[in-house]
Amino acid sequence: MTIGIDVSKGKSMMAAITDTKEIVLAPKEYLHTKDGLAHLVAEISALKSTVKIVMESTGHYHEPVAYALKAAGFYVSVLNPILMYGYGSNSIRGIKTDKKDSLKLARYALDNINELREYESQETIRSQLKMFSRQYNISIKTMHALQNHLISILDKTLPDVNKLFSCVRRKDGHQKWLDFAASFVHAEEITDKSQFTKEYKIWCAQKKYRFTLKKAHEIYAKYQDVVTTMPNNQNTRLLIQTSASQIQGINITLTTVKAEMTRLAQLLPEYQAVLSFFGVGELTAAQLIAEIGDVRRFHSRGALIAFAGTDPTPKQSGTYNKKSTNISKRGSAPLRKTLFQIICTYLRHSPQNEPVYIFLDKKREEGKPYFVYMTAAANKFLKIYYAKITKLMQELE
Repeated sequence: MTIGIDVSKGKSMMAAITDTKEIVLAPKEYLHTKDGLAHLVAEISALKSTVKIVMESTGHYHEPVAYALKAAGFYVSVLNPILMYGYGSNSIRGIKTDKKDSLKLARYALDNINELREYESQETIRSQLKMFSRQYNISIKTMHALQNHLISILDKTLPDVNKLFSCVRRKDGHQKWLDFAASFVHAEEITDKSQFTKEYKIWCAQKKYRFTLKKAHEIYAKYQDVVTTMPNNQNTRLLIQTSASQIQGINITLTTVKAEMTRLAQLLPEYQAVLSFFGVGELTAAQLIAEIGDVRRFHSRGALIAFAGTDPTPKQSGTYNKKSTNISKRGSAPLRKTLFQIICTYLRHSPQNEPVYIFLDKKREEGKPYFVYMTAAANKFLKIYYAKITKLMQELE
């Protein structure tokens, strides 16, 4: 007997069928509350039969249902929604309802009963590490958007001020160019050389930045001949200061989240081994572990590559066989981003004794395009990662 559960936010639709596809439990709705999930477990227990339960992975919405059913001792399989796309589409009407989907899941489970994989919930540490990694990525994206917006404003009052200072971010979230722009918002405030030098020296002392007379004169010279297109008034000051404040707030968040990601990753057994890979630092090690999770959940290195979405998609029909195809991109986008950053490190440093770089350089010498040899190197990295970390985890068992 198989059971299909169509999960949505706050509620699920469940249906059960026999081995002959006879409906035993008609589609019925259950809320994601303690009483609702207890009722769902009781309904399944009342069947007094060995069942296999299937549901789609829907972000985090499926987790309360999967946890409750696993705790009750049932076999649960959580599917990638892609597997269900197009399955059983024998109608031209394109009907899409929760009731139909729950029955569709139950039929899929019956047709593929030997290929189902049992759901294993992630450890709390791995789950939290992944959430922190996603929050870090969102914060980085937001910060870049805010920085670009602020720079577009400053181009009308203090052009290229972000290029006058290094962009090193302090632990307190402050950056020198941001603090400078928030204090000296307009080129019209830098008119008298001696007065500005005095004010800049005081500002450096207050903000705990190093003062040099050379830098003060450089800034003064920079803004004597610039053309500004925004007035030096209170509205301009408010725009710049609020934007700078937002960026500094996100910088503080990034520092805090990065530190917690590193702390959580260090609690996991594979952290030091992942950190030992060339091109992997504390942050990228945490991001790799966060996105890949426990490597033992992949049955082969090919499964890990498919999860990353860097696997090629074969296209063949009759005598036609396309040689160069796109990657599937059906896996984890954050993992692909991290892999790209790591492979870029290989390109910058050219480590001659590293297997990944040797393979990358070989593909490059063969005349392969940039994207092809970068993807090939990423897959090579994943293969080595799978072999090394799987061996380590098996030894620790």
